Amino acid sequence: MTDTPSNPLKDHIQTFRGCLHGGLIKESAEKYGLKESEILDFSANLNPYKAPFDHPEYGLDYTAIARESYLESYNYPDNRYIKFREAAAFFLNSGLAEGAKKLTKEHIVPGNGSTEIIRLFCQCVLNDGDKVIIPYPTFGEYEIQCRIQNADIVSIPQEKIETITEDELNEIGAKIIFVCNPNNPTAVLRTKEELTALAEKCRKTGTVLFMDEAFIELADPAQSICELIHDNKFLFIMRSLTKDFEIPGIRLGFGAAHPEIAGALNNARLSWNLSPLQENVAAALMSMEGGVNSDYLQKSRALILTEVNFLKTELSKIWGFKPGAATTNFLLIDISERTIKSTELVERFAKNGILVRNCISFKGLGEEYIRIAVRTRPENERFIKTVSVVFDEWAKDFADNELKSAVTTHKSGQQQNKRETCEYYPCHFGVQDCTFCYCPFYPCGDDRGGGKYVQSSKGGQVWSCAGCYIPHIPSVVEKMMEGLLADGEETEEILKREWEEIILPIMEEKDEECVLALCRKIKEENDKNPRPKREKKGKDAPN
Repeated sequence: MTDTPSNPLKDHIQTFRGCLHGGLIKESAEKYGLKESEILDFSANLNPYKAPFDHPEYGLDYTAIARESYLESYNYPDNRYIKFREAAAFFLNSGLAEGAKKLTKEHIVPGNGSTEIIRLFCQCVLNDGDKVIIPYPTFGEYEIQCRIQNADIVSIPQEKIETITEDELNEIGAKIIFVCNPNNPTAVLRTKEELTALAEKCRKTGTVLFMDEAFIELADPAQSICELIHDNKFLFIMRSLTKDFEIPGIRLGFGAAHPEIAGALNNARLSWNLSPLQENVAAALMSMEGGVNSDYLQKSRALILTEVNFLKTELSKIWGFKPGAATTNFLLIDISERTIKSTELVERFAKNGILVRNCISFKGLGEEYIRIAVRTRPENERFIKTVSVVFDEWAKDFADNELKSAVTTHKSGQQQNKRETCEYYPCHFGVQDCTFCYCPFYPCGDDRGGGKYVQSSKGGQVWSCAGCYIPHIPSVVEKMMEGLLADGEETEEILKREWEEIILPIMEEKDEECVLALCRKIKEENDKNPRPKREKKGKDAPN
């Protein structure tokens, strides 16, 4: 007698977890007690030029389309979706080189957003245990939809896409390889020539190249390889209208394939998967004069190129921020040099009313990357300013925690006067006391201790402690700790008193131990024999 299962779901679905996405405005508003109107969303990659409906010069009236669609809603949609498919074919043809063979509606598969297209394709191609190749990092829905079909995932680095050979494809034996161009989240844009070569390798080995071109219209539509589907049944193209036209709430996407493949997928897709409103909106948008080279999309690309380079330039001035490729409407930022991790950074941005994408869900990135969308200049400037606010808040909290840690350590009777394990030790001089890793008086603004205002990479002045040695002199640290260890007084009041009783006398050179003179001597020695920079350990280096 067999045990009765606890529920009817497939075993691999029991512990299934969905994909993490950006654009969580309602959820974030509830979590942080903000109004939705107060939130600026840099986590979702949409067209910053706004929807064509917001530009009267293009003659598109959303209200009129909605009214027409309302009347059509009394009947079932025409499941052939001829209007949609003809418009999609026109849209793709507008990006083809002169003389190229045109596509028709027979090549088009309409979808309720691009994720439905991924699901449909995986359902129709994959069996249990089939292998798929997913280069990482990339869009998470590929893996999610393949796992639903119980496929085996073969992960390769993004850099391998260009060099993978036919022998390797045969050896892996994968049904599908997923490639996103430009890639999400890295924004790397591959050339048409590179992808044409890959498509030929896939055709010869019977591996389907699933080509996600969701952002191609906002980057460079000339790099599309959609015309290859005429002669290649092992190539599938996916497009998304959500990003192009800033309409994420109206789920619209489509696939393009050889007519034999597209016909079978149209038979297999869910019946009536688009409402009349979706079909009519899509047809109006894709039928704009010029298609992928319409005035609207050309101006969109020009705006994106200007703003993504503005963001990259400004963010590159911030220490520990390393922006990646600037090709489309989002930017990947490496924050690995900073102490703060992406989860905390994203949280702090959200509390300040800005959503950014935590890249922890992207394989290979972990908590060392965030992704931001490209928006309008005023919005991008607000983001840059908020970076300073976020790091100022983090620095204050870090300093408070360091101070609490130092006090706790001393109360326990342990010593914390050196940190040889710290990659920056010694910051100033070889016998320094590191009890106060982060100066509790920062920024004091008093240049008598050796500190001074310096030019900030972001513009303006910032206080630098590089020439100040006072909080690292053992005798000074000892006196400060005596006060901080005393009970019954707030830390802020203690520090205020210690500034006046311990630090100021040193600044005024009234101290009996000539501490300031000692600071000057240390500085002179350091100027003569600057400390060589210690190399930062790699992630896999032994401690």
